Amino acid sequence: MPRPIGPTIPRWQLGEQLSALREGARVSQSQIADRLGCSVSKIQKIEAGEVGVVRAELELMLTTYDAADDQLRTELYALQKLGKQRGWWSKFGAVPAPFATFLGIESAATRIRAYEPMVIHGLLQTEEYARAIAGTVALIADDGQRERQVRIRMERQEKLLGDDPPEIWAILDESVLRREVGGSQVMTAQLKHLLTMPQWITVQVVPFKNGGYPGTRGAMTIFDFDDRLHSPVVYVECQAGNLYLEKGDDLDRCNLAYNHMTASALSKQESARLIEAVAHQYEDFARSER
Repeated sequence: MPRPIGPTIPRWQLGEQLSALREGARVSQSQIADRLGCSVSKIQKIEAGEVGVVRAELELMLTTYDAADDQLRTELYALQKLGKQRGWWSKFGAVPAPFATFLGIESAATRIRAYEPMVIHGLLQTEEYARAIAGTVALIADDGQRERQVRIRMERQEKLLGDDPPEIWAILDESVLRREVGGSQVMTAQLKHLLTMPQWITVQVVPFKNGGYPGTRGAMTIFDFDDRLHSPVVYVECQAGNLYLEKGDDLDRCNLAYNHMTASALSKQESARLIEAVAHQYEDFARSER
């Protein structure tokens, strides 16, 4: 059974086409906002794919833009319907809009190439490691909120890694293995978990001895989709917020950087040996603490 793609990508597709139709009809955002009786901000969010649109609003927009092509209308109505569906994460209640966007993109990807210089990638985390991250990195003090985030992360793994999983390629800096999150027992279990990944998940480690490489500029994730669905998207997260890169020059630069990271990393087999060695070190330390 194919994975549900969620509302994010259909909203992006619909927004892009509505923006093109509006510009082709020489209608301003303020003019269509007046026709719909809404704010210009709402039109901007619809065209950016940040919010969905109801059927009546879409019909009025298409009429205003003189979009008479029946096939095009059918396609846009289908995107509108998909854009109104609820993502799997809705059962956990309201989540921040940027996170919902990220989950929707991730759910639709056919290939995920991630680089993490600081922590284990979220799709590869054990429950205890995720809980420690929520308390120390995400700074969630409330026990209930912290457990909610852990449940969402575990559900995220189950949904994405179950039926019809994407190809996943994760490159980690060696510092990720050495940074003790949650204590030695948690780290032992987490690193051993990395060694049990299915064949379609590749985990590579860039060792300290290989010196500088493009990954020192920070974490990033490259999402690839079915060609009919969307062009690739690069996700970058930092303290200033979330950034999605789609322009050709940005994609070329990020793909080149990722290729260099791959070349800087140990092979899959060598990476597994390093992960196993560090896991044993944590295991020995855990025994000495008893």
